[in-house]
Amino acid sequence: MKVYRSSKAQNNILNTYDKLISKWNVRVDEIDIPTTYGNTHIIMCGDETKPPLVLFHGVGDDSALMWIFNAKALSEQFRVYAVDTLGGPGKSSLGEGYKNFDDVVWIDKVLEGLKLKKASFMGVSHGGYLVQLFTLHRPEKVEKAICLSAAVPIGESGSPMKTMMKIFLPEALFPTKNNVKKLLKKMSGTNYSVFTEDNLIMEHYTSLLRGFNNMAMKYHKVRSFSEDEVNKIRDKVFYLVGTEDPFEQMGGALALRRYHMNAKFYDGVGHGINHEISNEINQMVVKILKGEITNLRNVK
Repeated sequence: MKVYRSSKAQNNILNTYDKLISKWNVRVDEIDIPTTYGNTHIIMCGDETKPPLVLFHGVGDDSALMWIFNAKALSEQFRVYAVDTLGGPGKSSLGEGYKNFDDVVWIDKVLEGLKLKKASFMGVSHGGYLVQLFTLHRPEKVEKAICLSAAVPIGESGSPMKTMMKIFLPEALFPTKNNVKKLLKKMSGTNYSVFTEDNLIMEHYTSLLRGFNNMAMKYHKVRSFSEDEVNKIRDKVFYLVGTEDPFEQMGGALALRRYHMNAKFYDGVGHGINHEISNEINQMVVKILKGEITNLRNVK
């Protein structure tokens, strides 16, 4: 299974990946943790004595892009571990065992490699699904759990693949400069310029659309939770979502509200919530992780 469509595409993506990390404005270390599924690449920053925070990006992007506006603020309070998802773009590499991939077992192995018995977890979009899944199956390993631009996977939103096709097409099929801007505007709220006016982000995101092989994620199986499973995570997971997020508008927000999840909605904000209003999200995340906020339903 190839993650990139060509060696040239891989070089373009990894070149801009490194440039994005340099814009985090914080000292980082990078390591690879071997698992039966392949080598998992992790970017680490922050004092090692501070509480651990494990981060998961979404589908079709990577840690370098996902946390560019969050890493510095979060690393001031936590030891941050930003994971490049196996099968996604970034620096993780697939192994022979990937065809038998299990998300929970994979995260177990990552934690073992990091020598972490317990940590807080945060994920964006599909990364939020991973956080919910791990919280469900390994609650003893989860200190706090936060999902950004993600919904409880109860089934109201239908097929994840069909939803993604409705949102990403046709622009993602023809990733010209104008189409990439149109797609980012479609996915964002009023502050879409945080993407479209940053030349490096535009270059990297365009390279991802052109060079990432989406089929490399096919062994990640997203499933709906039962109502009993939703009940088990209701008081353990925090959701921060934007009202202009097309994924939320196509069923995600309905599921969060129907099942009374611990969620806060931000007006005028889209799918890139941690980019579009990074300062506000950074502050909220720190308060949640420190236990200063326990119920988002009452937060104005």
